[in-house]
Amino acid sequence: MNRRGLIALMRTSAIVVMAFLVAPEAVPAQKGGAAQKDSKDPKGDKNPKPGQTPTPYNPYPPGILPADLESELDRIRREVTVVFQQALAQWHALPPPNLTGQPPTFQGSGYDMVQTLGKLMNYDLNMSVFKNMACASCHLPYAGFSGPIPSVNLTMIAYPGSFRFRAGKRTAQRYTYSPWYPVLQLNETQGLFFGGNFWDSRATGYLLQNPDAEQAQHPPVDTQEMGLPDTACIAFRLSQAEYRPLFEQVWGMGSLNIKFPHDTEQICATPGGAAVFGTDTTPVKLSPEDRTQANRVFDNWGQSLDAFEKSREVSPFTSKFDAFLASPTTTPLTPDEMAGYALFRGQAACNTCHVDGRGSTQTPGTGFDGVPSTTTGTDTSHAATVNPLFTCFGSANEGLPLNPRNAFYYQTTPDFFGFTPNPFGFAYRDLGMGTFLRSGFGSAPNPNSEWIPFAPATDGQFEVSTARNVAMTPLGCTTEAPGPFFQKEFFHNGYIKSLKQLVHFYNTRDLFAFPVTSGHCPPGTIEKVNCWPMPEVRNNLDMTTGNLALTDLQENQIVAFLQTLTDGFTKPYPNRNIFTGTCMTGAPGTANASASTQGNDSLIPTPPLPPCASAICGVAPFPTMPIP
Repeated sequence: MNRRGLIALMRTSAIVVMAFLVAPEAVPAQKGGAAQKDSKDPKGDKNPKPGQTPTPYNPYPPGILPADLESELDRIRREVTVVFQQALAQWHALPPPNLTGQPPTFQGSGYDMVQTLGKLMNYDLNMSVFKNMACASCHLPYAGFSGPIPSVNLTMIAYPGSFRFRAGKRTAQRYTYSPWYPVLQLNETQGLFFGGNFWDSRATGYLLQNPDAEQAQHPPVDTQEMGLPDTACIAFRLSQAEYRPLFEQVWGMGSLNIKFPHDTEQICATPGGAAVFGTDTTPVKLSPEDRTQANRVFDNWGQSLDAFEKSREVSPFTSKFDAFLASPTTTPLTPDEMAGYALFRGQAACNTCHVDGRGSTQTPGTGFDGVPSTTTGTDTSHAATVNPLFTCFGSANEGLPLNPRNAFYYQTTPDFFGFTPNPFGFAYRDLGMGTFLRSGFGSAPNPNSEWIPFAPATDGQFEVSTARNVAMTPLGCTTEAPGPFFQKEFFHNGYIKSLKQLVHFYNTRDLFAFPVTSGHCPPGTIEKVNCWPMPEVRNNLDMTTGNLALTDLQENQIVAFLQTLTDGFTKPYPNRNIFTGTCMTGAPGTANASASTQGNDSLIPTPPLPPCASAICGVAPFPTMPIP
């Protein structure tokens, strides 16, 4: 046997041992106070020994993992399974396919077929390394297809992955209306980027020419999420799926006939990042022909999920605002909603980014550099767009403080598989698009070298999300304390906990700015009320907002308008009723007695911050000014 063959045999043997050691079920949270190591060997064990029980990854101090995490993950699995079974029934109810015409088209049923396939994939728990997590596990309908666990939204911010308790580094972004984002592009005249998916726009869509389809390809092979070690594992799991016949109807008979090696099951049951793989991102050893076919299946995976996300089940344009646009006299906005809408496109300057198909009436020269925004009046013109998406598809740095609750900061030790998610700890800074353009740590490779020089101008910038469904919650609940409220998290790092706080942040960020980190506001101030800690990244700060001179009533009116953007007004929003958890009610005298201080009882002090790691802030082209 040659040396290469011997190495391959040794690696396969190690993977087989791992696969038998690691159960596909979730593992219980560790008990105790201090941050605990994930195994007896603090450096992790590259080759676990027979009989050694895999332990959860829990490097966290007390309070980062919520106490109800296990029961909530169980709830999510049950809810996901309910919708998966629903999708199976929808598949079996489809009429026989009629492929006809030139080019061949599934006449009458093509949309239903590909959207149903995408729905099955979205709710399939088997598409994760331990078969315990679907795409939908972090994105359920009643939360606007964003994070469905209130306690996670309050505490650890990023959602736990298939291998417990690795976790990501940002909030679970809503994917309602995400299919409408264009391929990432640089507008050279404006000097601005538009398009892409993800908070940092790293799903550019450069190859599929569809950012949303590319976005769907990332979580399955993200070490912190679904955790598969090879994109071919998606093709392998689909070849075993109950709905394989539907996949082959849509994408071609024999499309899943791939000759997988005998060790594929073991490889795909070992999480990405495991030391046994080294730097190999294609540990499933396929022939060139089979690798090409598996890549095609992976593309079809993304395209099918995109079709589902563009369907009426996810992005239906059924909000009260849509009804108002269709007939203002039949479905008028309330006085507070209408006042909020006028502020949204006027004094508050919201539609300078969350565009609504009309012009902004903000007075020129106001709303910048500390000059309070004023309005020239109310735009009474007809809407230029009857289905506005409430985003400009661009990116901005709104100046959010570093959130020390983010689980990513604490993942500094190796896990059971020898993988260290964040070796930089609190020296990590999230530069958003700037890191992506540098192909930096925690992002993805930049496929366009011409964009690299623009990295310093995008440091700290994050995608402008659609304002649609920002207020979506389970039926009978709201986003706002005292409730009953469903605790959500807003912006990329989950620092903001209510829409009232969100609007107040835009209104007073610069008015109540303090040179402190979160958890250290001066005595006599209240964080998020009259104290805003300093931005995590000061570079490229958006000054459109920050000192808008809005009154408390006007803030509330903007919140009322944002609530009109929730789908489900003209017809019920599908599966919004599957929530089996409990919404909260804020008790008098507590932080949750008011939306202004909602979640403040979970604030923790930011530890002394080391300088930004050179592997992040010291990568050329360098930031325009130092990032502390």
